Amino acid sequence: MAVVKTSAAQMGGEPVYYQDPDGRPLYSLAPMKTADGRDYRGVPASADISFEEASAPEPEPAERKIKYYRNPMGLPDKSPTPKKDNMGMDYLPVYEDDQDDDSLVKVSAGKLQKAGVQTEVAERRTLNTVVRAPGTVEEDERRRSVVSLRFEGFIDSVENVTTGTHVHKGQPLMRIYGPNLSSAAAEYLSALNARADAGISGQALKGARRRLENLGAPEAFIADIERTREVPVYVTWPAPQDGEVVERMAVNGMRAAPGDVLFRIVDHHVVWVMADVAERDLGLVEVGQKVVVRPRARPDHPFTGKVTVIYPHLKMETRTARIRIELPNPDDVLLPDMYADVEIATGTEAPVVTVSNSAVIDSGERQIVLLAKGDGRFEPRAVKLGRRGGGNVEIKEGLAEGDKVVVSANFLIDAESNLNAALNGLDTGGKSQ
Repeated sequence: MAVVKTSAAQMGGEPVYYQDPDGRPLYSLAPMKTADGRDYRGVPASADISFEEASAPEPEPAERKIKYYRNPMGLPDKSPTPKKDNMGMDYLPVYEDDQDDDSLVKVSAGKLQKAGVQTEVAERRTLNTVVRAPGTVEEDERRRSVVSLRFEGFIDSVENVTTGTHVHKGQPLMRIYGPNLSSAAAEYLSALNARADAGISGQALKGARRRLENLGAPEAFIADIERTREVPVYVTWPAPQDGEVVERMAVNGMRAAPGDVLFRIVDHHVVWVMADVAERDLGLVEVGQKVVVRPRARPDHPFTGKVTVIYPHLKMETRTARIRIELPNPDDVLLPDMYADVEIATGTEAPVVTVSNSAVIDSGERQIVLLAKGDGRFEPRAVKLGRRGGGNVEIKEGLAEGDKVVVSANFLIDAESNLNAALNGLDTGGKSQ
């Protein structure tokens, strides 16, 4: 209720407005009367008006005694008398009733309000960061094979097998005639017949068979000799594995020298995706992490795999490292040289202590957070950072769950306070321990 103090009512002067005689919040700019005929009370301009309940006057604050003056830029420099630094700035007073802790930053409430300082509590969270990288589908090196001869031969005929044909292990590819192979087969047949007549040792028979094996003779060819006791003129050459024929060089009637590539066969049921990870993200990637691969030809058909290899060399031109992901490809959807987008799920399954990225002041040499101690007091705390993700960063050392830290305007606190001096005090305290 608005009242006119007694001291004000006794003062003279022309009224500037009129108030209800009972002190109720009823006012008028012109003289008027109450309902029962009493005049409103005139209030002069010099009257002391209060819109609060009358209360006892607050005691005058006790005079604070200055202990010393400190450098305004936070340098470890004190003075017993007022002075200015080399930039003309006044040294700041430090009072005796201030807490004597050089490791604390002290900022006035007015500056904190103007700066809009906000704090948060360090919490345990599960950090999940997705590293994205471009990738390319490639063949599994372990699922490639070539068909070639270890002897000079002649291709009598090639089966109905062309580039792109899927073949199975043991499926006939071509029919071969080789003089050296036929000679070794005849020697083996002679050893078989001689042993049957008990005229040759078992060691000689093993040597004859080993010569056929060294020439790469198929097992079915050797078995036919043992079963029929005859030397076949031609040998049917089988596919060494399941897969697609990616190259066919064999032609009916051609001469094949030892080592000539006649067929190339690749199994595409398992493929590799080679992803180029940026150098800055390489520290987040580990072998065994889960990976989602989305072929650009079919982005709605994602594949799930794991990181199997991180290659030990960096590409100088692109500053990227290659990683290998193995993926099952039973339907042959993933084709070699196909582009894909790779998403690597990094992070920790167990919750870790985290704060917002904005809470960290990174000077390059050290990382600092400002621990809110209350009453405008802040303690700079050196921390050791870990993983980042979702706008948060892991604190490995320096903070505990529940600690309150500054997340906004921390650089203003740095500029408005003696943070450097506090850090120096922190270092000094650490060395003295």
